[in-house]
Amino acid sequence: MSLHFVQQGQGPLVVLSHALGCDLQMWDGVAAALQDRYTVLRYDHRGHGQSPATAGAFGMNDLADDAAALIQQQAQGPVHFVGLSMGGMTAQALAVRHPALVRSITIANSASRYDEAARAGWQTRIDTVRAQGLEPIADGAMQRWFTPEFRADLAHGGAARVAALRAVLVATAPAPYAASCEAVARIDFDESNRRIACPTLVIGGTRDEATPPALSEAIANQIPGAQLRSLDAAHLSAVEQPAAFAQRLGDFLAGL
Repeated sequence: MSLHFVQQGQGPLVVLSHALGCDLQMWDGVAAALQDRYTVLRYDHRGHGQSPATAGAFGMNDLADDAAALIQQQAQGPVHFVGLSMGGMTAQALAVRHPALVRSITIANSASRYDEAARAGWQTRIDTVRAQGLEPIADGAMQRWFTPEFRADLAHGGAARVAALRAVLVATAPAPYAASCEAVARIDFDESNRRIACPTLVIGGTRDEATPPALSEAIANQIPGAQLRSLDAAHLSAVEQPAAFAQRLGDFLAGL
């Protein structure tokens, strides 16, 4: 599969993997903060943004293999892989399936597994999207993705960022979005995370209701030597707090 990507900057290669229902522009602020020190590669997951969709079901291992193929295509050696939400799940799978391709991983606002109640919630969302498209779930997604003050911020561009990412969400085709939801709902990395050997940073949002801080704490406890940091943000912490996100990431990478 040929994924759409944008690459900018110079220095060690950092790959940024976005959340479900977003595209690579989710990383605009973080990329701008990093590109003077790093080569930043952002890409669109299959069925998102400008990347092609595939027919039928797929799993998180397939998304990890997509990322691996892109890394092998664009990199001369292992990369620093940074994923948020679904991208963070991709990171967890990638580090186990393709350990030679990652120098480090960063897992932000993510989960390692969902319980049955959460999986039932995912199924409700899947059924809604397949029947009615993305519009009926968009406002609820914005409430999970961003804090109320960021959604209302006209002076500093928060409301504009929210509107732009809402437009990306509703423009996503229902079938690949639903298939991505199924892949997310089925994750179970509790055991495989214990085999991750590369340096790992876990970032949680203190106001994240989609993947609450306890889920980030669980991931950090599973991965040997993982560092845990937090941001005062909701689910899309890299959008709401790009400078702070880039600072946490930069400090981690500088210490390797």
